[in-house]
Amino acid sequence: MIALKNLLGLASSNSNDRSSLSSHYSGSVKQPISAEHSSSKSGLPALSLLQPSFFMSKTRSYAQILIFSWLFLTAMAIYLSLWVAPPDFQQGGNSRILYVHVPVAWMSIVVYIATAINSFLFLLTKHPLFLRCSGTGTEIGAFFTLFTLVTGGFWGRPMWGTFWVWDARLTSVLILFFIYLGALCFQKLSVELASILICVGLIDIPIIKFSVNWWNTLHQPGSISRFGTSIHVSMLIPILSNFANFLFLTCILFVLETRLLILSFLESSLTEEREAREGRQKNPSSLAVASMVLNGYNIGWQIE
Repeated sequence: MIALKNLLGLASSNSNDRSSLSSHYSGSVKQPISAEHSSSKSGLPALSLLQPSFFMSKTRSYAQILIFSWLFLTAMAIYLSLWVAPPDFQQGGNSRILYVHVPVAWMSIVVYIATAINSFLFLLTKHPLFLRCSGTGTEIGAFFTLFTLVTGGFWGRPMWGTFWVWDARLTSVLILFFIYLGALCFQKLSVELASILICVGLIDIPIIKFSVNWWNTLHQPGSISRFGTSIHVSMLIPILSNFANFLFLTCILFVLETRLLILSFLESSLTEEREAREGRQKNPSSLAVASMVLNGYNIGWQIE
C-alpha cells in the first residue's frame, strides 16, 4: 500500500525498490550532468517532458485520474461484452471471446510500436526514461501477445477443431511473441542489444497486418479499416470499449513504472549522499547518476 501511494504521488519516497535501477544500470554510468546539457549533447532540444520534476508534478494527479477512468471502462466493457452485445448467429456465445481477443491483438501491436519508438530514442539519446519505457513496453507487450495467442486458441478450438494451426497470421504473431521474449532476455545482458532487436523486429508488424491478404489463411480479412467496417455497431462498441480499457491500463503501467524509476533514483541518491557526508562512502555511485536540487526533484541524468 505504501509503494502504491508513492507511485500515485501520495507520498514522497519508495522504500521497496531502492536498488532496482542502480543494479539495472551498473557499469554504464557517466559523470553527473544537467538535464539541459544532456538534451543538448544528444542533439535534441531540451524537452520539459523529460525533466523528472516536470513528469512527477504532472502525473501526480493524472495517474489517479487514469486509474479511476480505467476502472469505469473495465466495468463498462464487461457489461457491453456480456449483456449488451448479441451472440453471433453462426458462432453463438463463442463470439464473445473476440471482444477480448481482437483488442488484445491490437494492443500487442500498438505496444510494440511504442516500445520500438522508445528503444530507438534510447539508442539515440541514452536517456534512462526511454529505456524504462522500452522495458515496460516489452513486458506489457509480451503479456498482450501471449493473451492473444491463448484467446485465439480458445476461439479456434470450436470453430476450427484445433487450438493451433500454422496459419500465416498465427505464425507471425507467434514470431512477435518470440521477439518480445528475446528482448526480455537481452535486457539482462545488454540493453542496447535488446533495443536493436526491438527495432529490427518492426518488420514483423506489416507481416502480421497484411498476412491475411498476401497468403491464403484461415483468418478472414480485416473487418475494420479506414474505409468502413463490416461489423455491426452492437458488436463494434464492445470491441472498441475493451480496446480503450486495455489502452488505459497500458498508460497506467507506463506512468507508474516511470514514477518508480524517478523515486528509486531519488531515494538511492539521498541515502548514498547521506552516507557520503558521514564519511562511510567516498564516491557514491548514485551521485554519478543523478545531480539533484532536493527541493524540486530537479534530477539530470545520462548513461552510456
